[in-house]
Amino acid sequence: MKKIELEIVALSHSITQTNSYAVVLGEVNGLRRLPIVIGGFEAQAIAVALERMKPTRPLTHDLMKNFMLAFNVDLHEVLIADLQEGIFYSKLLCSSDADTVEIDSRTSDALALAVRFGCPIYIYETIFDIAGVENPDQGVIEESPAKSEPSPYEDLKKMSLEDLNTLLNEVLEQEDYIRAIAIRDEINTRKK
Repeated sequence: MKKIELEIVALSHSITQTNSYAVVLGEVNGLRRLPIVIGGFEAQAIAVALERMKPTRPLTHDLMKNFMLAFNVDLHEVLIADLQEGIFYSKLLCSSDADTVEIDSRTSDALALAVRFGCPIYIYETIFDIAGVENPDQGVIEESPAKSEPSPYEDLKKMSLEDLNTLLNEVLEQEDYIRAIAIRDEINTRKK
């Protein structure tokens, strides 16, 4: 089966499920997008790796990478290999000196590891044809304007730079890396 290479193009709150996030994968050299709803912990793990943040303690996916490297196991690629009842199933293609194996994985965990190893992410074309969206504006993963509850990130614009720096330190201590990224981005915007 033909495989299509994907890259992570966005990570944000999901408008389809509360307390969830969405990672949007984009077709390399193409316009199609694939939104996937993931949990908060997995979103944090992906965000930490994408932003090259160094937590004070290793997160679960960092531990997994360290374990794999300690035993000379390399992750060559992630493959989104199946879609059943709206759930994506993925595989990790790993190798050691002695063997090459495919390991079943939740897609969110596979993506968190792919970012850490810097390996390519693929999807079978047949799955992408079913679940991908042609127009990047379809399935936009931003907060819905009709939502009555304000986004926790809207208040950042009202805060002073000093308050933002204090808040950044607090959320880093709480290991809330997704919120830390938003705060850091607001600080950087003001410094420009």
